[in-house]
Amino acid sequence: MKERVIELMNEKKYTKVREEVIELNAIDIAELLEELDTNNALILFRMLPKDVSAEVFANLSNENQKYIINAITDKEIQFIMDELFFDDMIDFLEEMPASVVKKIIKNTKEDERRLINQFLNYPANSAGSLMTIEYVGLKKEMTVKQAMEYIKRIGIDKETIYTCYVMDVNRKLEGIVSLRKLVVSDDDKTIEEIMDTGVIYVNTHDDQEEIAHVFKKYNFIALPVVDKEERLIGIITIDDIVDVIEEENTEDFHKMAAMEPSEEEYLETSVITLARKRIVWLMALMISAIFTGSIISKFESVLQSVVALAAFMPMLMGTGGNAGAQSATLIIRGMALDEIELSDIFKVIWKELRVSSLVGVLLSLVNFIRLYFFQHVDIRIAMVVCSTLIVVVILAKIVGGTLPIIAKTLKLDPAIMASPMITTIVDAVSLFVYFTMASRILGIA
Repeated sequence: MKERVIELMNEKKYTKVREEVIELNAIDIAELLEELDTNNALILFRMLPKDVSAEVFANLSNENQKYIINAITDKEIQFIMDELFFDDMIDFLEEMPASVVKKIIKNTKEDERRLINQFLNYPANSAGSLMTIEYVGLKKEMTVKQAMEYIKRIGIDKETIYTCYVMDVNRKLEGIVSLRKLVVSDDDKTIEEIMDTGVIYVNTHDDQEEIAHVFKKYNFIALPVVDKEERLIGIITIDDIVDVIEEENTEDFHKMAAMEPSEEEYLETSVITLARKRIVWLMALMISAIFTGSIISKFESVLQSVVALAAFMPMLMGTGGNAGAQSATLIIRGMALDEIELSDIFKVIWKELRVSSLVGVLLSLVNFIRLYFFQHVDIRIAMVVCSTLIVVVILAKIVGGTLPIIAKTLKLDPAIMASPMITTIVDAVSLFVYFTMASRILGIA
């Protein structure tokens, strides 16, 4: 499709291009625009029907959105902003530089301008910054017939109509009613009779990660957002939460790889920015590795007496790091899914102790057979290596399983206790155990 569109555009067959493109889904059109150069992307964008252009615009990257806004007229900007769902407009404005925001706000109505400023003042990653005001609000005195007629009249401009919200005269949230219940209820019943009063909601300042957990727990497609007086301010829909989950997972991946999180795409991020986001953690981990060097220096006499011990250091350190990373990954994921609570730390220790004992013994047994029977290593050295391996695996898995929970207790992100951090700690522990075992078993002072 891309090659076909480019070919037609080069031949200036714009009518044919338009015919080809408008048959596509808005998201597919946005992906096509992303692959074109900026000039062709702008030409193609301006060919789109007005009712399609706004939806396509909402799915473009920030860079292309900014380019289009700077290139089109104020009248075109006003149309796009009018057609965008309010939460999509806020998401867009939050990512734009001040000059673009001013240009857009200049082309909005006064009441909408006040709302935009209010939404932009909510903390980043809060419910207030995610919500939309395009919901269906009903009065409890309405009959089902009146409610259905009202939904038919205003529903086309709302982000979702599947859940409707019932408020009193002061906009305090009193209940919810689903479209399904409205459809199957008698026309003369009132909304008060059929509404559900056990409403689950979030506050405007609640963190987006907590909101994602609420969506997952209750399988919501929309969630009301209230202020401190429990007045309905807006709703958050599932499409926004899918984006939040993706952001949170990406952030955790970055932290688990010992990098400062970034919301920019890799290829769009400058070399200087990438280096800056990596250097801090690398520097910290490098400095922490000094402990490993000091342990080797402390047991230098042991190494000099039995040089063969040095050959097994990488294997012990690598196995320990891998064992710890396995446990840390499982615990971090379990905490993210609310399967593991802070109070479960002793259950985790007990489980990891049993798992690591089994794994450690099996690894040690295989290693002893390899060292003694196939490589003909001195039996005492084989015993040192294998006994160390058991202890290291046990300690590594317990450390890997408990550190994320401890981090959460200290109000830190558990993801920072992933592979790099665990490996650094376990390396030092492995060497200390190894040389201590060697000193005892080999009788070296």
